[in-house]
Amino acid sequence: MNVGILGGAFDPPHLGHVELARDGIERFAFGRLLVRVVERPGHKVVSTPAPIRLDLARLAFEPVAEAEVSLDPFSRTVDSLEALALSDPVFLVGADEFASFLTWKEPARVLELARLGVATRPGVDQASLETVLAALDRPERVTFFPIDPLPISSAEIRARLAAGQPIEGLVPPEVAAEVARLGLYRRVESPGGGGMLEQESTERTSPT
Repeated sequence: MNVGILGGAFDPPHLGHVELARDGIERFAFGRLLVRVVERPGHKVVSTPAPIRLDLARLAFEPVAEAEVSLDPFSRTVDSLEALALSDPVFLVGADEFASFLTWKEPARVLELARLGVATRPGVDQASLETVLAALDRPERVTFFPIDPLPISSAEIRARLAAGQPIEGLVPPEVAAEVARLGLYRRVESPGGGGMLEQESTERTSPT
């Protein structure tokens, strides 16, 4: 059975995350997709405690039959993969994340533990991706697959909520309802960055 992994802060999870999961499942014929909510991301400050983000992710991915949502206690992808000890899984990342792959902790070991499924979208700098690929000892472990981009980022959603603006059409309805019930993301934040399918270019499981 093919197993996929999708990691991130999911602060909050949005429709872009769900669509990436669906596209990855279709492309790689996953029987299981492990959605890993990173407890303490190494590359960003999260707005919401891990148990709440975990609950939101479970709501977001509930319609995806193959998805299994759990908490990831590791800040770095390689450590998470070592602990999972799966047989040749596929770790899903966005093209912008792959562009920074050489800065990840032990990228060569990451490719020993998992293949990479890199989601590409129109407008991505293909030359930068090829540069990273050429620097890898095992480039055959990387597969690119196209996705339709969704102009959504978690940071934008947090900023909209802080400004009292609606988020319909950006997150699953169940997530929107839970965010409203708990009164999350009411403080003001910058809308820059944080988009799993846009400009979040650092190691997500250190993703998203």
